[in-house]
Amino acid sequence: MTNTTPEITVTTATTPEITTVTNVTTPEITTVTNATTPEITTGTNATAPEITVTNATIPEIATVTNATTEITVTNATTLEMTSVTNATTADITVTNATTPEITVANETTLEITTVTNATPEITVAKATTPEITVTNATPPPKITTVTDATLTNITVIFATTPEMTTVTNTTSKMTTVTTKIIPTNLLESAGILTSDAAKGSWDELNNNNKSESSENKNASSSFLSAFEGIAAHVVNEPLSINTQYILFTKVNFTNICKDDFNSSVEINIPQAEGSRQSIAVMLFASMDNVLPARESVNTSSSVINGRVVLIHPESDINNISIAFDVLNETLGKPKCVFWDFDLFDSLGGWSDEGCAFVLNENGTVRCNCNHTTSFSILMSPDSPQDIVLDFITYIGLGISMGSLIVCLIIEGIAWRKIRRHSTSYLRHVSIVNIAVSLLIADIWFIIGAAVSNTKSAPACTAATFFIHFFYLALFFWMLASALLLLYRTLSVFEGGLSKLTMLIIGFSLGYGAPLIIATITIASTAPSNEYIRENVVCWLNWNQSKALLAFVVPALMIVVINLIILVVVLYKILSRRGGANASQAEGKNVLYVIARSLAVLTPLFGLTWGLGVGVMLSPKNRGMQIAFALFNSVQGFFILVFGTLLDKTVSLSDLSGFC
Repeated sequence: MTNTTPEITVTTATTPEITTVTNVTTPEITTVTNATTPEITTGTNATAPEITVTNATIPEIATVTNATTEITVTNATTLEMTSVTNATTADITVTNATTPEITVANETTLEITTVTNATPEITVAKATTPEITVTNATPPPKITTVTDATLTNITVIFATTPEMTTVTNTTSKMTTVTTKIIPTNLLESAGILTSDAAKGSWDELNNNNKSESSENKNASSSFLSAFEGIAAHVVNEPLSINTQYILFTKVNFTNICKDDFNSSVEINIPQAEGSRQSIAVMLFASMDNVLPARESVNTSSSVINGRVVLIHPESDINNISIAFDVLNETLGKPKCVFWDFDLFDSLGGWSDEGCAFVLNENGTVRCNCNHTTSFSILMSPDSPQDIVLDFITYIGLGISMGSLIVCLIIEGIAWRKIRRHSTSYLRHVSIVNIAVSLLIADIWFIIGAAVSNTKSAPACTAATFFIHFFYLALFFWMLASALLLLYRTLSVFEGGLSKLTMLIIGFSLGYGAPLIIATITIASTAPSNEYIRENVVCWLNWNQSKALLAFVVPALMIVVINLIILVVVLYKILSRRGGANASQAEGKNVLYVIARSLAVLTPLFGLTWGLGVGVMLSPKNRGMQIAFALFNSVQGFFILVFGTLLDKTVSLSDLSGFC
């Protein structure tokens, strides 16, 4: 069909097919409306083809070649333009298409003015001046190739995840993910994500238990980073938006800036005389629901107790004063902090570097900082209950450690006499190693409490490893003592394993098994930063990796095994009748001593560390914390009494003779 000016109109056709319009001056296809499957093959050597397709289910425009081309497609379910080649000016507008696919090659000037609310895939090659604008695309737009272009201007506005894989060999490239126009509803929608209703979801992301949790835990940091990107792009444009959760404004000032934002944050920026500045400020009403109070090796017991304020200046500012209204006046120990995106291997956390606390009075905390970013204040409880708990913990540890030292001294004095009877000797070897393990574990506990207040993750990791190892050794030596008791009971006091063999078994079990468990635990969790717990005390992690189970499971299993052994041994001893010689009587007395110490120490250790697990799972339960501190303090004392002083082989005459 050859003509000077053809005009084609197709309306409400089920399957219109317009196959060829060739060598015409002005073909114009004004409307293809409500067509199920329009297929338009058009435009070979046409001066000005114009194609408009509206509300078509599946429009396919196969070829537009060597033409001045203007194409508009609206509300199409699936638009496919396979080739627009060697066109002088290609102007393509696609609106509300579910899956548009546009391939354009070798044109002088390509302009794709709008691709809205779509999943666009755009491929452009060897264009002299391509200009692509994608607006409000919630599914990520993907621009795969822009090659050999003289000027590339790609702008993606409000795209969730823009992906531009290739922009090559261009004379001038400008690739922008921008927010030149920020509608109020965008901030309103983003603000809802910070509301109290969303707090549970953010907590789950920040404390995700999956192996890839580092990416999930970084979600809150990425969320804040998006707002910093918005502030950076609008700093030179006047604007003021006030939503329920976010106040966003730009402030212009000369010499000095002093402003009170929403009566909750005051910013004071002294500046050199004559200088003119502009800053973008975002004040978040509930960003504390999003960001964790992560400030040291992991999450601290502090809480965000002021509004989070984001400050982005036009140029660098090295002196800024910020006053925060505190949210909860019952908290103390204020710390001025900013969100450091690079902290903890780019996980992000609160840092006080470059910020100094000035004063805390009348419900206001004032801070001075030498840089600008996202700021807030961290505060923590400072109640008399904490002082009482600290007093009980450290006094109790002192009593326990003192008792253990006395126990070791007495064992050393009576050692020569103890060695005469093999069963008694092996029992006291177990007691000595139980005392040594608990003493060293307590020492490392104090070291861990000291280094937990620093930002030294390696020191806290080392302290946690040794605490874990020696507390496990305590339980495994208890197991060795119980197995010795069972073996001697069932062997009816006759020969059997040599003393050396039993020592080898005891040390292999007492230190070998804990070393294997502790090493596997740190090797499997430390590389993903999930070894130490998310609290102020250096101890095994629970929320992310459940590393604490590497202590709880072996300890509770040993408690159960020891109780079973005690029942079996007591039944065997009580069921025996008849006389016994002196040697057997002495051996039987030793077994009674072992059974008595196990009967007391096993429930004590089991109850103590049962409370310890309860404290880990419910850190705000003061009653449980005090009970754990009290029982922990008497462990060393009970080892001294039931492991050493009540043993008849350690007589007072031996001790007095030494003195």
